[in-house]
Amino acid sequence: MLQLADAGKRFGPKLLFEHANWLITPDERTALVGANGTGKSTLMKILAGLDGLDYGTVQRAKGMTIGYLPQDGLALSGRSVFEECLSVFDELRGMEAEFQQLSHSLAELDHNSAEYAAAADRFSHIEGRLRALDGYALDAQVGTVLTGLGFAKTDWARQTQEFSGGWQMRIALAKLLLARPDLLLLDEPTNHLDLETRNWLENYLKSYPNGYILISHDRYFLDVTVNKVIEVWNKSLHTYHGNYEKYLQQKTERRAQLEAAYRNQREHIEHLEAFINRFRYQATKAKQVQSRIKELDKIVRIEIPEEEPIIHFTFPQPPASGRTVAEATHLKKSYGPKEVLTDVNFTIERGDRIALVGVNGAGKSTLVRLLSGEDQPTGGTLKLGHNVLAEYFAQDQYKVLDHNARMLDDISRTAPKVPETELRSLLGCFLFSGDDVFKPLGVLSGGERNRYALARILVSPANFLLLDEPTNHLDLRAKDVLLEAIQSFTGTVLFVSHDRYFIDKLATRVFEVENGTLQVYPGNYEDYMWRKEGGPEAVAASLAGDLDAKAKSAAAPEATPEDAPQPDAEARPAEKSRRVNPIKLRQMEERVFEIENEMQRVEASLAEAESALGVFVSIEETKRVTAELASLRDQQTALTAEWEGLVMQLEEASAV
Repeated sequence: MLQLADAGKRFGPKLLFEHANWLITPDERTALVGANGTGKSTLMKILAGLDGLDYGTVQRAKGMTIGYLPQDGLALSGRSVFEECLSVFDELRGMEAEFQQLSHSLAELDHNSAEYAAAADRFSHIEGRLRALDGYALDAQVGTVLTGLGFAKTDWARQTQEFSGGWQMRIALAKLLLARPDLLLLDEPTNHLDLETRNWLENYLKSYPNGYILISHDRYFLDVTVNKVIEVWNKSLHTYHGNYEKYLQQKTERRAQLEAAYRNQREHIEHLEAFINRFRYQATKAKQVQSRIKELDKIVRIEIPEEEPIIHFTFPQPPASGRTVAEATHLKKSYGPKEVLTDVNFTIERGDRIALVGVNGAGKSTLVRLLSGEDQPTGGTLKLGHNVLAEYFAQDQYKVLDHNARMLDDISRTAPKVPETELRSLLGCFLFSGDDVFKPLGVLSGGERNRYALARILVSPANFLLLDEPTNHLDLRAKDVLLEAIQSFTGTVLFVSHDRYFIDKLATRVFEVENGTLQVYPGNYEDYMWRKEGGPEAVAASLAGDLDAKAKSAAAPEATPEDAPQPDAEARPAEKSRRVNPIKLRQMEERVFEIENEMQRVEASLAEAESALGVFVSIEETKRVTAELASLRDQQTALTAEWEGLVMQLEEASAV
């Protein structure tokens, strides 16, 4: 469908890649990855036909359609959102108009005339095209995509110029998805999407009938949408089969192989050079020396490119707060007549790492501002605990920075005890390297200043961090640094993020804001989604409610002791069994869920070990895998026994 052959590209004096070969097939499902500045976006533009190669060729199949979404910079105006999206079907709508015109003509023409036959042929052709392209349901197609991308029906009639840059990119993405080109090129499509919209886009791409290539800093998004990874590395394109997680594993293995080949080559070169130097001036060895000199000249030297250094940054640990960090009771917040939060209740304890989720406009940022003290509630109470020091990172945090201060000077004042070399390493991780650290903050873009503001918080945190979209504008490397730092942080964190991998690795609880209220879910985002989709939590809550009612009924005071029938000795054990502790039941349900997850992990490990045992590597490796298999089977047996016991107890409780 599209092919790069011996392709090369320069950016000024810098060589981005050379001798690149890539055959893009109709079912392409590929992630394009690489360090910042390696040329990923440039390569996307080349594939889209918006930029050219300096070397080599790019060949496209005749009639091939390509849709390209840049990171930003698109501005639409002059039409409503719905009309703008319908514009991708202009050809179909023209065919539809012609179809109607032909329908009237066929009713008027003589059935035996040549004009009637020609009109009938054209009518049949257009009808087939409309059916094939679902041309009879254009409005429904547009409505489905706009709803999936988060546009309310009230937004459809609004003019496109009324929307911010992020929403304009959503409109552009909607148009591309509706157009269904043969090849979709999406450069950071998730940048402006919330969690719910990302989930919708993941599902849409899974069923997309044609090929696509993605650039994204969202690991989970790549894991579930691609089956191949092309990495721009060492001025070449390298292909890995599988999703992003498998790419990371294969890359580690490939790096180890390259380093081994480099060591072997160096040993061979050193052996040749030693022979040449030893016998260079001996006439009896002249022939052998010349032979080795020629061999040395023919060797293509293996280069090991420098990897970006992995930054491990640790928060300076803050003073401990009280056990209860924050508590809200019947919390309300309104902006004029609009009620954002109507009845919110929660408790945050020391050490919690809470992900705050909900659709755009649900009130996530409002709740964060209330906790930070930026806003005040209009009803209810919100209290911070003893010795709680809150620090707030807003989506527009850059606005509070001193625009005249140089970056390195400003962060050094914030953390005077942190060595300058460590500060520069941290800034480098957040994409500020070299002379960038001496720039005044005022010359940075909004995204760059937000990245810097986040790095600034890391070096001197309070014991209660409130982070509103901290992962925006961060690449994968910076996200990893932030994730590792927060994981080792001893304070309390509440954060809003649209990155599922980040939430899954970090959250210990999920707070969902919906319809003005807040629901608390234990665990990470995966646990939250499982419960939302009908996990046993609903069953446990229902069972606990029934048992609470029974317990209250049993504990209710009776009119007179004489009127109450006295239970006999045989009835007492049965009554006791009915008074099951609902908290204990909930704990049992949680443990069943944990065991089921652990059993899935063990079963996957068993499958991998059994597969590895089928490939002989060495006697030692076979012994190791055999021992691992035995250990995994023991784990599986123990987990199964525990699971069966808990399930039996729960069934007995529900049968009462």
